[in-house]
Parts: sequence; C-alpha cells; structure tokens
Amino acid sequence: MNIIVIGGGASGMMAAIVAAKNGAEVTLMERNDRVGKKLLATGNGRCNYTNENINLSFFHGEDIEFIKTALDGFNRDRTIEFFESIGITPAMEDGGKIYPNSFQASSVLDCLRYEMHRLGVAIRANSFVGEIRKNKDGFIVILKSGERFICDKLILSTGGMAMPVSGSDGNGYNLVKPLGHKINKTTPALVQLKLKWDKLKQINGVKVVGEITLIHKEKEIKSDYGDLLFTDYGISGPPVLQISREAVRLFENGDSPIVRITIISNRSKDEVYGYLLKRFNTLSYKSVEDALVGFINKKMILPILKELDINKEILAGNLEKRDVKRLAELFVKWDFQVIGHKGWGQAQTTAGGILTKDIDPLTLESKLIKGLYITGEILDVDGDCGGYNLQWAWSSGYLAGYNASC
Repeated sequence: MNIIVIGGGASGMMAAIVAAKNGAEVTLMERNDRVGKKLLATGNGRCNYTNENINLSFFHGEDIEFIKTALDGFNRDRTIEFFESIGITPAMEDGGKIYPNSFQASSVLDCLRYEMHRLGVAIRANSFVGEIRKNKDGFIVILKSGERFICDKLILSTGGMAMPVSGSDGNGYNLVKPLGHKINKTTPALVQLKLKWDKLKQINGVKVVGEITLIHKEKEIKSDYGDLLFTDYGISGPPVLQISREAVRLFENGDSPIVRITIISNRSKDEVYGYLLKRFNTLSYKSVEDALVGFINKKMILPILKELDINKEILAGNLEKRDVKRLAELFVKWDFQVIGHKGWGQAQTTAGGILTKDIDPLTLESKLIKGLYITGEILDVDGDCGGYNLQWAWSSGYLAGYNASC
C-alpha cells in the first residue's frame, strides 16, 4: 500500500506514523523546509497536547455528532498512551491542560520525527502541492514545481487558514474543491479582538484578572475568566481567545457585538459601590485620582475618570454619590464594541472548513472520493484553547492513517 500524506503538521505526522506502523509505504509531503513548524508554537512553545477534560462542549462545527464519533475513535486516554509510547511523559497543569513533562513543544516534535524515521516514513520537505487528481488506480499528486507522484491512497492534512507563516494558508481547500468537496465559510478563531475606544493607547499593556462576556442584541453569548491584557488595538489574553470565535463570526456577518469586561469580579456592583463610599470617606483628603491608587491599576485611573467626565482633582470626600455609583458600575460592567480582530496571522485556529457531512466519521475517508482521507484543521471542526485542537489533530490523524492503511 502506497500512501501520500500532504501536510507535515500535527495530524499529518500522526497519520503518517500510524499508516507506516500498519505496514504501508508512506511519503509525507511538506511545503516548508521542515515538518511541525506550527506545532512548535503551540501552548506558548510548551505544547499543550491534550486535556484531561475532553468533551464536546469544547468543540465547534456544523456537525457535533461527527466530532463525537471521531473523538471516540481515538480518545484522550489513547492519545496519552501513544505519546508515552514514543517518549512523552505527561504533566498536568490548571484546567486539565496536559503538557510534555519537559514543557517543550520541541520534545513532542522530536519524538514524532524519531518515530517517523524509525518506521521509514519518507519526508519530502519543500514540496508544495498544487493539484491532486483521482484516477482508476489511485491518485496523482502534482507539485507546484511540476513533479508528479502517484499513490494508492491520499491523506490530506494541509491545515486551515490560521498562522499562514507556518504554511496553513488555505491551499488545501483549493486542492479539494475540484474533487467536489464544499467549504463552510472560514473565519479566524482563538484570536485577539479590536475594540472601539479612543483611550486604548493609554492603558496599553495593562493586565487585569477579570471576566469577559460576549454580548449580542443584549443577550450573553459566552463568557470566560482569567488574565485580560489591554492593548493599543483592543484586548488579548486566554479568556479573549475563548470568546473570539463567536465574536469574529458576528463581526464578519456585519453585526456589532459587545464585549463586557468586569475588572472587579469578586464583588457585586452594590458591594463595589459600598466599598468605594467607605474608601473615599477614609481617603477624603486625597483627590479621587489618588484615592483609586491601590484599588485598580494606576494606568487605568485617569482614562476611566476622563471617560466618565469626573474631575481627577476633586477630593474623594466631595465626590457625588451618583459619580461613585457610575464608577462602581464601570468596574463591574465595562462595555466595548468589537470593531475587528487581528486576522489570520495571529489566529491560532480556523472556524469553518470542509463540510463534514461528506466525510465518514469512523474512518475520515471522503464519501465523494474513494481513497481520499482528510484530517485536522482543514475540516469544519475547531476547539477552544486548552489542547482541544491538538486532540482533534491526533484523533483525526490516527483514524485516517489507520483506515487508509488497512
């Protein structure tokens, strides 16, 4: 059995290893000068390769049942066992995130590369595929250079649109469209958001621990809690990435979603109001600007007072209760309009992709083209932060590699 895997990312390497282990002759084609370029950037270079808490609530796509079936085929436990078998000792951190015990993404890539070498997988770097054709015997793979290769089975693992510098620029969609596969609209996911506020530059670099909630038409869509980082364009941080999929889709559809930021999240609005009254009474001799030092980040004080049109020099003891109430409300409910996102270059994954209704969830084989298997981010499947996208890569790569080689 002669199999070509197009794409040397996470799912492609997994597919190549499993197919070779199952006795197939495997060639992996990668457009970059080396495999695993995007993998090295995952988990801030530490590679959060799965999560203890794998369930469907962390995954997205048009067909959730498809995702469930595929994930069940190669689940979290089998993933951990596989990586232990090639040398990766798991280490768990907060939120169930599982890393290599070395906390180095390069360790995961090294072990995958060693395993491919051991199994005789032929890796062809700098091989940019421009076209694939189906014939009665299998497939013809044509590189941009004009070189042609033939194979019995073909596994497509080219990635989506996110982080194009890694090679994921959507070329895979162009390869399957002529074969009849349709694509659900793709948008960036796990990406920073641009906000509308004329004072963002003044709080650039301020980090707070708080809650962010996506709101559309006065309805709360999704929220998350953790480190929020204000920037000169808007906001970043893990909670922002978690809500970004829905925020970007709303924005791309022409809507005007709102993000509500709670910078004081351990007290209710009434509790904050009561506390501020007491604080300003105690510090009545200070200006309201100085009286807020020690309560919120100092860089935020003046922009907030300007936003609420409160004189920074008024004595805290002289501040009217209605202004204290306005401050309290902003600290627990600070609304910003989303006016964009940081795009494919900063996105960690792709929402949308190849319609999964045309893929067998048990095998990842195309229902339209016999012998074609499709894995990973190029499919209409994406996950939240926390190892879920890599779990999808391993699960889909395993199923495709195994079934293609049978």
